[in-house]
Amino acid sequence: MKTALEIRPDISYKSPGKFEETRFEKIHNEIFKNSMEGSLIVAKEIAQLIKFKQEKNEPCVLGLATGSSPIKVYEELVRMHKEEGLSFKNVITFNLDEYYPMTKENNQSYFHFMHQHLFNHIDIKPENIHIPDGSVAFEDLNQYCIDYEINIKNAGGLDFQLLGIGRTGHVGFNEPGSHINSGTRIITLDHITRVDASSDFNGIDNVPKRAITMGVSTILRSKRIVLMAWGQNKADVIKRTIQGDITSEVPATFLQNHANATFVLDQAAASELTRFKTPWLVGECIWTQELKSKAIVWLCQQTNQSILKLTDRDYNNNGMSDLLAAGGSAYDLNINMFNVLQHTITGWPGGKPNTDDSNRPERANPAQKRVILFSPHPDDDVISMGGTFSKLIKQGHEVHVVYQTSGNIAVTDDEALKFAEVCNDFVGDDERKVDFQAIINFLKNKSENQIDSLEVLKLKGLIRRRESHAAVRYIGLKDENTHFLDMPFYETGQIKKNPMGTEDINLVATIIAKIKPHQIFAAGDLADPHGTHEVCLNAIYAALKKLKPESYMKDCWLWLYRGAWHEWDVHEIDMAVPLSPDEVTLKRAAILYHQSQKDRVMFQGNDSREFWVRAEDRNKHTAKLYDDLGLAEYEAIEAFKRFEY
Repeated sequence: MKTALEIRPDISYKSPGKFEETRFEKIHNEIFKNSMEGSLIVAKEIAQLIKFKQEKNEPCVLGLATGSSPIKVYEELVRMHKEEGLSFKNVITFNLDEYYPMTKENNQSYFHFMHQHLFNHIDIKPENIHIPDGSVAFEDLNQYCIDYEINIKNAGGLDFQLLGIGRTGHVGFNEPGSHINSGTRIITLDHITRVDASSDFNGIDNVPKRAITMGVSTILRSKRIVLMAWGQNKADVIKRTIQGDITSEVPATFLQNHANATFVLDQAAASELTRFKTPWLVGECIWTQELKSKAIVWLCQQTNQSILKLTDRDYNNNGMSDLLAAGGSAYDLNINMFNVLQHTITGWPGGKPNTDDSNRPERANPAQKRVILFSPHPDDDVISMGGTFSKLIKQGHEVHVVYQTSGNIAVTDDEALKFAEVCNDFVGDDERKVDFQAIINFLKNKSENQIDSLEVLKLKGLIRRRESHAAVRYIGLKDENTHFLDMPFYETGQIKKNPMGTEDINLVATIIAKIKPHQIFAAGDLADPHGTHEVCLNAIYAALKKLKPESYMKDCWLWLYRGAWHEWDVHEIDMAVPLSPDEVTLKRAAILYHQSQKDRVMFQGNDSREFWVRAEDRNKHTAKLYDDLGLAEYEAIEAFKRFEY
């Protein structure tokens, strides 16, 4: 694998060719464990290029991107400037795009983004910064775009272009249909692009419909291109871009024509590439139990057969002849896999007392367990595992739910105004009352991008807190077993959060130490579009590491659930908890107690369905997968994966 220290900025790297492990791929790519590792490598390459140009007394011309993908790169460049003396005085930058219309002062502008994350913290000359101006008069746009192209050319062309990728396959804002010869221009944004941006603008109605963007040809003239993609949400478009045919319907595929382009991906973004998704179609495999499970489930889906109906020919015809040879026969492989999946199913998520637990996902003892259910937002608990939550309570376990963040920014202003008006009417002229009229006035006169006052944030947090109490009371939890951490990283009043800090970890560690659980359930769904789930999970990992020497931790198992965004694949599931029709109805009712999140979800990502619909459909889909594989037929299934910490 090339690292930044091995990359020469003055030479080109060709695509990987038809090596066995990458024979489906048409663009060179590097895979990292997580976005942080990948971002550090990209930042090092940029720093190396800047220094290389400095040694030659030449300007370094960078094409820069916005969005979530490059943030960690910019953070590392800022660190290198402050701690290692990296200078940007020879750097000239050209940003890819900007919304139109958009003023520089708007918090959603890319002008604001770039200064917030990079330019305000380094020694770049202001006259060397070029960002498309979203306030140019419409009749002047054509000439403005021509001038932007001329400025890039006069600077010597782009030495390095940093890119992200949208779910439509856009690079910059070159949406599907963009021509390979397109230059800088104004473009109408695809509906999917606007949906993905809607959470940043507090609703799709506030997302601009147009943008100014560098063209495909402008990008392709760059001497070096690095495209970054993180997370499961990007996996499908990454596969289409790297393995598919060149097409204007996926503009990123034009990068296949570039001689010096590299995609830098995390494992989740690369997960749909053939060499990761179905490696047996590429070459010989080392058949671990996990890979066997993955392959056999895939084979059932390919052939539309249940596990016990697979034949020797099915294995041989689908790239698994070596697995068949090692397993002896299809019959033996099928029986083994059937038993593996069957042993994941249990109606006793806390363990079934007084039974042989050797083939059960959870221990029989202790019969009554202390359980912590960590919920990143105040509704992830019932959305993700409401049925299992209910079973644990009914089966006599001491269950505690711990809400890690307030979730206040997900409450709309209209919802908060409604509650403020009710409270104002109720307290009347009582001199001891909170000044709800001040809150009402603030909300009615709130300007675009204005951050909520502390009183409004508190009100929104209380709305979500009381909804949570109502939901868990409905499924039988005692009030004293409901806990709210209000982790500080989240409490910025803005979509952008602070990094996880020591206080966040200590809050999690303190509640674990207090309860001394036998089971912890935590959100392992990292597709949450604003990263709150990931920060919350990392805080749990850090707390568990800190507490690991404690004797009670030897009996504590960690189970990860997934929520509104994705479900575990069948081969990843370690515990499958079936739900009856009545339990599905109970779960739905519990979710609907979160009224502020119903009908107009602010942060719903790329799925327009309400959270209760997503959860129900997902649970029923998992049950159908088990049924199709030849196992028992259930109404719905909630799925969990055990994590060894």
